[in-house]
Amino acid sequence: MRLIFMGTPAFAVPTLEALIASPHEVVAVYTQPPRPAGRGQKLTPSPVHQLAERHGIPVLTPTSLKSAETQKAFRAHRADAAIVAAYGLLLPRPILEACPYGCINIHPSDLPRWRGAAPLQRTIMAGDTHSALCIMQMDDGLDTGDVLLRAPFTIPDGMTAGALHDYAATASPPLLLQALEAVAAGKARPVKQATEGVTYAAKISKEEAAIDWTRPATEVRQHILGLSPFPGATFDLAGERWKALSAELAEGNGAAGVALDDALTIACGESAVRLLTVQRPGKAAMSAAEALRGHLVPAGTRLG
Repeated sequence: MRLIFMGTPAFAVPTLEALIASPHEVVAVYTQPPRPAGRGQKLTPSPVHQLAERHGIPVLTPTSLKSAETQKAFRAHRADAAIVAAYGLLLPRPILEACPYGCINIHPSDLPRWRGAAPLQRTIMAGDTHSALCIMQMDDGLDTGDVLLRAPFTIPDGMTAGALHDYAATASPPLLLQALEAVAAGKARPVKQATEGVTYAAKISKEEAAIDWTRPATEVRQHILGLSPFPGATFDLAGERWKALSAELAEGNGAAGVALDDALTIACGESAVRLLTVQRPGKAAMSAAEALRGHLVPAGTRLG
């Protein structure tokens, strides 16, 4: 099949690599424009952009797909289908209908649960124990299209959003190739999404990252795991904004947000959590023991 690939971040890279190595032909790559990155804020192409250039695939970086000119250029690729993986732009109807087999999306949640921008983080933050990878035929709605292939999996206790991201990124390509084989052979059996159990994975706001110590310890822990490594669950300590990147449940009770010992065991609304990995402003992530060697947090310290 002649394919257009539409993706931007590292999550999409393994899928593009798999398509390049497959019998399919990637005739064009659409990705977000270069963004400032690093200390020098130098304009840097996306991970997908860089991979496509290394393989000599034409790269396009429109800021919108709404203009007639952009849509005409899209159709001119004469692609059989467009593959979408964390692209970052809305696809208007003329784009959705430009290819004979439409636009096929990789979505890392058990649709219709966690439609939207942040399914990986929301899955962990909610404490879900099961999820799925879905290969979906896109339509006009927000992740509402028919599912071509669904691969359920169990979420291990203690998994972070970062670990879930890495799993989904590496497990998705073979599922996509399987779905494409079925589509090309006319054997695909699209399944409509259930109308019950719909939830939305809204983008994580900066304010939402702050830890609410008055919540039960189980919820505080999932909040920390769900925002690790990015953007990181935050708390204030001695005038600094720290990040908590991993934690475990611990025994103990006390005033919410107060350290119960000298090892970063923090009381919550119910029970307590022990912080395992933290990050101070301008520093690399480190174990709690490492952080405490240079910055003591004695019992009774209140975290903001």
